[in-house]
Amino acid sequence: MELFTTTWAALRRAVHELPDDAFALPSGCRGWLVRDLVGHLVINAQDVLITLATPAETAPTADALSCWTPTPAPPDGTDPHDALTVRLAAAYQDPDLLKGHLEDLGGAAERAALLAEPDLPVTTQGMSLTVRDYLHAYVLEWTLHHLDLIACLDPEDAPAPPPVDGLAEARDMLERRLRLRLPAGWSDAHSLRLATGRAVLTDALRAELEELGPRGGMLPLSLG
Repeated sequence: MELFTTTWAALRRAVHELPDDAFALPSGCRGWLVRDLVGHLVINAQDVLITLATPAETAPTADALSCWTPTPAPPDGTDPHDALTVRLAAAYQDPDLLKGHLEDLGGAAERAALLAEPDLPVTTQGMSLTVRDYLHAYVLEWTLHHLDLIACLDPEDAPAPPPVDGLAEARDMLERRLRLRLPAGWSDAHSLRLATGRAVLTDALRAELEELGPRGGMLPLSLG
């Protein structure tokens, strides 16, 4: 629960600190500019508010890990939902409008999360899970998108990276979902980018993964 607010606040702060010209740069999500990614975060904030206000009528059917579905093909921005996000983000035109909308909805989502009963089952995307698990799943989402946000920015001008605790937890969640421990020498950010197709696997890196067994050879995998 605490990591949800920590990683979400850090991500929103990073968006707030972006210079206007950064919104037209590519993000770490294939097919999306930075402005498209921020538009996606607005939709995420709406989803949090909707889900926290939608109690489930059944016992939980998923948890913070099982709600993620690994798939071999990473998104490329052509999916109808992804394409809609691009059109919505472009409609803002002024980056400050997009920043302001994210902060309004994002702040409300954070307050709703703090007020929610952790063990209450809620429903989203055809699943039911406790508030605690639902919010914890977003630690991985926020951390990956924080990395996406700053992926193509000049390190000297980019906002701060994701919180260290969030990076460590996101890596642990990813590894447990994939049932594979990545090489210990890889940093948390490097591991998250490589395992989810956000960075190029060189021959040397792929060889390291293949040494981990069949599951290593399946990477990268997208999480949806």
